[in-house]
Amino acid sequence: LNWRCIFLEEVRLRFAPSPTGYLHIGGLRTALYNYLFSKHNNGKFVLRIEDTDQTRYVEGAIENLIESLKWAGIKYDEGVFVEDHKLVQKGEYGPYIQSERLDIYKKYVNELIEKGYAYYCFCSKERLDTLRDEQKIKGLVPKYDGFCRNIPLEEARKRIADGEEYVVRLKLPHDKDIKFHDLVRGEIVINTNDIDDQVLLKSDGFPTYHLAVVVDDHLMKITHRVRGEEWLPSTPKHIYLYEAFGWEQPVYVHLPTVLNSERKKLSKRHGDVSVEDFRSKGYLSEGLVNYLALVGWSPEDDEEILTLEEMVEKFSFERVSKTGGIFDRDKLDWVNGHYIRELDLEYITELTIPFLKEAKLIDDKFCDENKEWLKVLVDTVRGNMSTLAEIVDKTDFIFKDEVEVVEEDAKEILGGENTDTLMNAVIEELNNIDEIDFDYAKIFMKTIQKSTGIKGKNLFMPVRVALTGVAHGPEMVNIIYLLGKEKIIARANKVLGR
Repeated sequence: LNWRCIFLEEVRLRFAPSPTGYLHIGGLRTALYNYLFSKHNNGKFVLRIEDTDQTRYVEGAIENLIESLKWAGIKYDEGVFVEDHKLVQKGEYGPYIQSERLDIYKKYVNELIEKGYAYYCFCSKERLDTLRDEQKIKGLVPKYDGFCRNIPLEEARKRIADGEEYVVRLKLPHDKDIKFHDLVRGEIVINTNDIDDQVLLKSDGFPTYHLAVVVDDHLMKITHRVRGEEWLPSTPKHIYLYEAFGWEQPVYVHLPTVLNSERKKLSKRHGDVSVEDFRSKGYLSEGLVNYLALVGWSPEDDEEILTLEEMVEKFSFERVSKTGGIFDRDKLDWVNGHYIRELDLEYITELTIPFLKEAKLIDDKFCDENKEWLKVLVDTVRGNMSTLAEIVDKTDFIFKDEVEVVEEDAKEILGGENTDTLMNAVIEELNNIDEIDFDYAKIFMKTIQKSTGIKGKNLFMPVRVALTGVAHGPEMVNIIYLLGKEKIIARANKVLGR
């Protein structure tokens, strides 16, 4: 066990995504845990871009990753930033984009070759494919057979000088137990006979993840390496590289996978998986981050509603589960709904406006002229909203010219003996005023009660159904204010058959 003495040096963690598309929800959780631990320990959090696989690079992916982290409230101290629509790098350990560090990797690859910890491999793709197929037929785990392992260095260099294509592989010792401690999983032992002689430098001159991550984490003084459990089998290779270089190792943390309800890894085939997906569906950053933190971790007090600051205060890897966390959409909706109800009304209103615009219920001019009205609109329905996108369906009846009564109990209420009397009273009352403000909306039903002598549910239920089309719903005062004089009169006339 090689513990890092974190009391004598600054805690430094990094999130190092590949720019291959939108940020996966599992990637956001990894970034979040890195952030929480670094801030809990007054350390630094770094964003590094691992773009050594140029075949998978997606244009604009770096900017999207950065925007997703910003939206989630996960701030990093150094690395890659966007300023004035340009990528900039800040910090004393750059470059923070791996494709800009190729000379660094080549230097360390040459060092490994000189020391005998790595070797040149000239095997063709065809040979490797045939080897894999034969191993599969025999029921073996496919891995490199060491064909080029013992080629003398001078011979290898001559072949390279003659133009022969090559890669560089790690030269693992045979039958050696590599042991390490993981903060989540405890003691782990893996034998080198079960591991491949990993490619470290590809034929295009780019390093593989395995070399780059070790070199970069060392040079950037990363103290804790936190990543998904899928990288667990690769850790012995990295440990061996640290030993080959004579470098101090980081503390290892492998996080459980985020699973769907069928206990399978979240994938696009099963629905939303990217941060962008959830954002476009109307999930708040506060709700998504709060819930996501709990998919695999829980605080000692088992509190479920936590601000980012509270998470920083309570977070530890000792409370992270060894088993995969189930991503429960219903639980996410519950947490998100809590924040929609509890956060500042003006803030929530601003966030719902794009959804109303997209549905063509409002436009920019309407927003400018009806700010207070919009706040009342959101406040009227947010108690029953799980996502911001639901604002459209929840308020659709306000924007329509007329409503349709489809529920049987609502039809029965509207067919009662008091309905015509109430509708006539509503029309007569509103014809005597210029417009409905909120103060008037508060006394409107009392006024109808006085003029008709009808009260209680016999008063409220028929009026509610006439105005909204349903028997149960939001606060009547708000509905009356939001609909306004003309729409209320029109809906009352429709009930009367006019």
